[in-house]
Amino acid sequence: MIVELPTQGDTYELGRVRIGAGLGVTGPVVSPTFVIARVHRGGRLPLVHVDAYRLGSVAEVDDLDLDADLADSALVVEWGGGLVEQLADAHLAVRLDRSAADDRRTAVLVPSGGTWVERAAAVVRAVAPAMAPAGRRPAADNG
Repeated sequence: MIVELPTQGDTYELGRVRIGAGLGVTGPVVSPTFVIARVHRGGRLPLVHVDAYRLGSVAEVDDLDLDADLADSALVVEWGGGLVEQLADAHLAVRLDRSAADDRRTAVLVPSGGTWVERAAAVVRAVAPAMAPAGRRPAADNG
């Protein structure tokens, strides 16, 4: 499933703010780059936001005990490919791709397990109009 993203601004920041807003987080949702993980409270669920860029192994991820609160929180991990998939049997991976030809960015949603196939389709329907560049219709593909 693919959603076209705007080319202006920081896509990660845009995503953090929208995820936080969707959960009802009242404070700013800032990057955890220097602290590796932050918990944002005040919404329907705590938002646990992790920047795994500096983590080098699954053992380092395990040291964060991220799986301890999975049932009661939303977990978002940037740069976690190959490190965090084992945390939950059911999850939604979001891969950001950039076209070399025109700087167009797309988010590829990869649902895994549970009800994520249906939920990912609902995510695409919900976010695609808001993510479309001004004056362009969003691309939404179920492939």
